[in-house]
This record gives sequence, C-alpha cells and structure tokens, in this order.
Amino acid sequence: MQITIVGAGNMARGIATRALEGGHAVTITAKDPGKAVGLVDELRMRDHGPGRIGAADDSAVDTADIVVLAVPFDAAKQLAASYGVRLNGKVLVDISNPVDASLDALVVTPGSSAAEQIAGAATPQTRVVKAFNTTFAATLVAGQVADTTLDVFIAGDDQDARKQVADLVTSGGLNPVDVGALKHARELEGFQLLHMALQIREGGHGWASTIKIVAAP
Repeated sequence: MQITIVGAGNMARGIATRALEGGHAVTITAKDPGKAVGLVDELRMRDHGPGRIGAADDSAVDTADIVVLAVPFDAAKQLAASYGVRLNGKVLVDISNPVDASLDALVVTPGSSAAEQIAGAATPQTRVVKAFNTTFAATLVAGQVADTTLDVFIAGDDQDARKQVADLVTSGGLNPVDVGALKHARELEGFQLLHMALQIREGGHGWASTIKIVAAP
C-alpha cells in the first residue's frame, strides 16, 4: 500500500517504521519540509525492512491509499477540512489524543471524540479510522514492550477501511484489535488519557508501556 504520513515527529517515526517493516511505500509530508527530509534520511540509514520511503509536498495525499494524520488534534481537524474532496474514498487515520496540558481531562465535549470531530470536518466520502492513539512512539519503533507484541486498537464506521488499517498493522508485526464503529474512539481516547497520565506520576513508566488485551487460552 501507499502510505502518506502527515507530520514528521515521534509518532510519524514510529508509524513509518512499522509501515516500512511491512513492505509498504511510505511518503512523509510536513509543514516544515526540512523535518520531513530529515526523518526520511534517518529512517533510510536505519534500513527498516523492505519498504520504500521518501519525502514530498502534500500532493502525496492525492496518491495515497491511507493518509495518517500524525499531528495533534486541532491540526488534524484543520487538515481534514482543508484537504476536502482530495480525501474522498481514502482511508484517513486519526492518531490524536485530545487531552489538556496537565493530562487531567479530554478537551472534546462529552459524547464525542477527536475522531468523530475530524470525520465531521472531512467530506462524507472520507473513511475515517481511529488507530495508533494508544501506542507510544518509542514502543512503535521497537514493535513490542517486554517481548510482548503491541495491540493497535482500531475504530471506524467503514468495515473495509478498518480491514485496510488492520492489514497495515499486521504487516508491521503488530496485533490489530477491531473495536467496531467510530463512536468507540471515545473509549479509546478515554483510556489513553489514563495511560498517559500514569506516565507522569511518581514511579511512572517513562512512555514505554502499552495497553494489551490478554485472553485465556
């Protein structure tokens, strides 16, 4: 698949690493083109898997199968609106966590989620999927925590779009967990708020923990 990642920060690095391990073609585009080029150069030096990576302007959105918004919530919402019909038929992945600066609360209204608001800003033909919001950047680069494969929780109203994201996750060596409709992004964002808050408490996990579903054999 052709994966376009918008953003060149830590989460972009982590998701690109997994996509490259899965053999996908990855393009990084960012507001600061120099950061996009820098991330691409770094990932090429590390030789992550059989995939291909390059940097481009935002025309890379037009040729993508999956567009990942690896930016904060407010920016993701603005991008979804500004891309408009360019996203029609594409899978748009929201990874954001709409939390306040002190990690005490979500900043979206009750009964809503960042993913649903991004879907509202995008065209009705855009297939919005929530994924990767419960995985920290460093754990994505490693692909595991304490020899345990990461779970990636996936929510979206389009079943085929969820399947495409699940295929991306699986190819990168991770475990997809399909939670159903996009409205369940509310729960995903809620328990990630707690997960994030635990990192900054005394004895926290240093942004190196994960949320995992473990079933009895």
